[in-house]
Amino acid sequence: MRADEELSIFAENLRQEAIIRSELEGREEFRGDAFTDILIGYLTDAGDLDDAIVCYHKARGEEVSGYAVSVERDCLDLIIAIHTQSVPPVTVTKTEVETAFKRLLGFLTRALGDSHGSIEEASPAHDMALTIHSLKSTLKQVRLFLLTDGRTTEVKRTTGTFQDIPVSYHVWDIERLFRCATSGQHREPIEIDFQEMFGDSVPCLPMPADACDYRAYLAIMSGDVLARLHEEYGPRILERNVRSFLQAKGKVNRGIQQTIVECPERFLAYNNGISVTAAEIRLEKRRDGSQGITWARDLQIVNGGQTTASIHHAMKRERADVSRVHVQAKLSVIDPECVDELVPLISRYANSQNKVNEADFFANDQLHVGLEKLSRIIWAPAVSGAQRQTRWFYERARGQYQDARGREPTPARKREFSAVNPPSQKFTKADLAKFENTWDQLPQSVSLGAEKNFRVFTTRLAERKQLEPDHKYFERLVAKAILFRRAEKIVHEQKFGGYRANIVTYSLALILNRTSQRIDLERIWRAQDISPALAEFITMVSRVVHDSLVNPPNGRNVTEWYKREECWKRVSELPLVIPKGVQAELISVERTASREVDHGLNGADRTERRLIEELANVPAETWFRLSKWAKETGTLERWQRSLAYDLGRLAGQGRDPSPKQAKQGTRILHEARKLGFQNLDSDGVASTKEES
Repeated sequence: MRADEELSIFAENLRQEAIIRSELEGREEFRGDAFTDILIGYLTDAGDLDDAIVCYHKARGEEVSGYAVSVERDCLDLIIAIHTQSVPPVTVTKTEVETAFKRLLGFLTRALGDSHGSIEEASPAHDMALTIHSLKSTLKQVRLFLLTDGRTTEVKRTTGTFQDIPVSYHVWDIERLFRCATSGQHREPIEIDFQEMFGDSVPCLPMPADACDYRAYLAIMSGDVLARLHEEYGPRILERNVRSFLQAKGKVNRGIQQTIVECPERFLAYNNGISVTAAEIRLEKRRDGSQGITWARDLQIVNGGQTTASIHHAMKRERADVSRVHVQAKLSVIDPECVDELVPLISRYANSQNKVNEADFFANDQLHVGLEKLSRIIWAPAVSGAQRQTRWFYERARGQYQDARGREPTPARKREFSAVNPPSQKFTKADLAKFENTWDQLPQSVSLGAEKNFRVFTTRLAERKQLEPDHKYFERLVAKAILFRRAEKIVHEQKFGGYRANIVTYSLALILNRTSQRIDLERIWRAQDISPALAEFITMVSRVVHDSLVNPPNGRNVTEWYKREECWKRVSELPLVIPKGVQAELISVERTASREVDHGLNGADRTERRLIEELANVPAETWFRLSKWAKETGTLERWQRSLAYDLGRLAGQGRDPSPKQAKQGTRILHEARKLGFQNLDSDGVASTKEES
């Protein structure tokens, strides 16, 4: 297939995805917003953006499609989209590109002035302008992004200034997106010409060449080189595997700052250095006869994000001269076929100076791989009298759905694939995190944005240690997807005017809080829909939640307010009466109930359910005897004796232990038996049954 044909197919897939998403959310008139949101996803994967907010506003001489503000509130990203919807892609002229950037700057000018006063106060655009206005005293960098499904002839633009603030320009057209999406990577590799950027190579010392899959060098990098790389590439240069940890947002290390400002020449002696990887480098002989690195491709700082960000911070905020700062760098040049295996290990083992959670390295592959496999074999029930069943397609990596459809050999087979796997039944890792965190009543996390919410979910997943997905978990997850997406349509129909996504997650979280998560997911799975009673309840709750969200205390910014835990605390205390029709559908909490309550990530997987069932057969009296025996003999830890007593109380009440209690209870039983505990039956005879 020719390159132009492949590009047209990619453009058509992008167009269809925007159509499907806008229809799925019941907002066909906001197809441009859906397009912007999709491309923000691509740029987030590429490491160029981090959870930008879609927010369209247009007025005379100004236009904007979305924005993002760094945690330190010193960097502003403004986005404008040109959505042509043309296939094959048409040319977006240089004049159109220039006009788009001028309109972005027009909006920025008014926002930093007082434009929020002329925008509808209850709209997200007002929040956007107000947020930008509040950055006047802290703003150090502005990045302007133009996103389009057309072709541009735009070459790389030089950085300019706006009111003495550095401004960089970034154009992502259909060809650049296509290269990024089809390169086998989820980002564009960074290419750095040290000679061109800094006028000199980076001095280095090669290690003996006895390794087969990588080459290593010890290099000395100056502070101004690292600071410039951080400013130019931001999170992209810190992206590999530990991006969520290495973005070094928030407070920087005071000790590092103090050294940079007060005695920069001692930085090399005090600091442990950084670890860097690259796919390829070029070397030269320097004047003193040593070797130097002149160019590097796919350069990534896999350990040392805090150091790099601190140097940049000192240069920008403290106006420190960082040219006298030097940092040792261990550079590993990795063979391409070993990148995915070796770089994560380098990231993991190099990050020892600060504690790094498993969640920072990978997103629990067991869960995502398992869900992918289940989604390819589980059929959803046929509904509305239809004979044909369908599947819910889990997209573990961006583009899997279109790749799978594209592999079908004929148009008829492609139509068959779409019929079996409807585009409306595709869901992603970000969706998974959104559904699960909403179910576990974390709407403030969901409101942070797709990328940050996924990090929260990943951290929770890592703390849980293990989650083995099975048919039951997958079916319940799909039921949560159906519940969430139906809520999206219901909220859209209320025509609140803004904050739809936040109203949805907060409304469902409030319902789940008041019902103790007793929504019958198996019923939703079988019907592939929610009941009329539940739909009516969501409608009612969404109105109450909307009024609370858009009226934050003390006139706070709504966009910032709904990301805070205090917001959820306030919403969770709203008065709410559960209608009788909904009450009748709720799962009973009795052990004999035919339905099992889903407790989200705090619930049990297949292995844990088996443990719980086995432990539920242990009589309450056994636990009480064990607790008393352990106290009298001085065996077991105090917490183990206490847990044994608690397990006895649960058994006496006919309630099941939690997964954690079941695991620890099993261990306590085994340990007690090894130490001499004998479980006596009612006749005083030692029981030989071994609980497992």
